[in-house]
Amino acid sequence: MQTRSNLLLWVLPLVWWQNACADSLAADEVDWLQTMAFAAHQTDYSGTFIYQDGMGGHVEVSRITHISDAEGEHERLEGLNGSRREIISSNNQVWLFLGDRKVRIDKQNIDRSFPALLPEQISTLKENYTISQTEGDRVAGFQAHVVLFQPKDNLRYTHKMWAHSDSGLLLKAVVLDERSRVIEQYAFTQLDLGGNVDRSWMAPANRATRPALAKNQIIPSAKQNEQVKSSDWQVDALPGGFKKITEICRPIRDSRIPVTHLVFSDGLAGISVFIEDVGDRVDINTGLSSQGSIQIYGRISGDKLITVVGEVPPRTVIQVAESVRYAGQ
Repeated sequence: MQTRSNLLLWVLPLVWWQNACADSLAADEVDWLQTMAFAAHQTDYSGTFIYQDGMGGHVEVSRITHISDAEGEHERLEGLNGSRREIISSNNQVWLFLGDRKVRIDKQNIDRSFPALLPEQISTLKENYTISQTEGDRVAGFQAHVVLFQPKDNLRYTHKMWAHSDSGLLLKAVVLDERSRVIEQYAFTQLDLGGNVDRSWMAPANRATRPALAKNQIIPSAKQNEQVKSSDWQVDALPGGFKKITEICRPIRDSRIPVTHLVFSDGLAGISVFIEDVGDRVDINTGLSSQGSIQIYGRISGDKLITVVGEVPPRTVIQVAESVRYAGQ
């Protein structure tokens, strides 16, 4: 009995110490993820990054400049290959330039983009992903921490992210399938941080609100035709952790007939469901297609075309699309 009591005196503090270390590690992990999530919004940076799909068939080169100051958040994103593509934003005002056209966009309709890929609320990520830090690395000349997000099911992809060791800014992001093959990746090839960032484009004459193009070349936002609503359409087979972010009804493809659009997210991946009338359309695409990590699956249900677009494996968009049903009268 005396021996057992002595053993407990050693074991119990050891268990407490191990639990305390685990809690500390978890707290440090959450703090680091929060740093990564906010770094893209709070850091001044300018650099060139490359997007590439897993097969190497599609490559995009872009330059991004981001400033955070007393007036808020300002960003300029330029496509460096192909026709002119540029997005300039100042807080909630966002302008898209395509060739000689200028389009005002509602910021809520813009998906998270590199390097702002992590959500500000990261608490739900651990419900669906096992999060771990792996070996350090260097990207664009900067030392980086590497964080791995491994899904707890086979209905979503693995995400691997390289973050600047000091600021937490995302330097590289890779999406992997269940065989650890690269599906797509973003990576900075050149980057300036802090005081070296060019601010000349933020001069009053260059702000996003300037009348840069002729008035008849400005295309109004489609938001004026959107209606936020809750329809009678239901999705019965969403993967766990996906929550509805928004549901709107709006025209698309120059059609006056509104399309129901439901958006779901698990924090890292997004799934969109589009429901529209088939009508007399002859350009309907059904079945499965993909581009990088984006999978698209369409099917006809009665007089409706149901299309699911998601940053998830093919089986997931098919599962979701086949479970969409009308639950109204």
